[in-house]
Amino acid sequence: MNPRGAAGRTAGTGRPAGAEFSWPVRVYYQHTDAAGVVYHGRYLDFMEAARAEMIQCAGFDLGEMARRDGIVFVVHTLQITYHKPALLNDLLAVTARLLRAGGVRLVLEQRVKRGGEVLARAELALACVDAHKHRPIALPRALAVGLERYA
Repeated sequence: MNPRGAAGRTAGTGRPAGAEFSWPVRVYYQHTDAAGVVYHGRYLDFMEAARAEMIQCAGFDLGEMARRDGIVFVVHTLQITYHKPALLNDLLAVTARLLRAGGVRLVLEQRVKRGGEVLARAELALACVDAHKHRPIALPRALAVGLERYA
């Protein structure tokens, strides 16, 4: 997948390279409770999808990294703040911005937005782990460099 769209823009964002990554999500019925409000755990699903798409757009396939290289990523720490609810049929933008990459970790900030309104914000660390031994391993340098455009 080519991470850049026309005119040097990052795919999915409409922003110049070097900006945060953004992934569109529509809220469907299965994301909500009986009142049409998004269940709090779904925000984590939305954020995980945006992270996976960001890594894909940087030129890395998580499935291939797991199969070929024995590398997986696990959430090490997560802090999330909910500001306002997302509602049935909302069109959201789920963003990801790299804060730090090095050692065995990627540290990211993620937001779920409706228009210009931030509904939820999270900061999280992903640990790079050996898929077979379940032990931390060094973050691939190429991945850290590939994600710099989202710093």
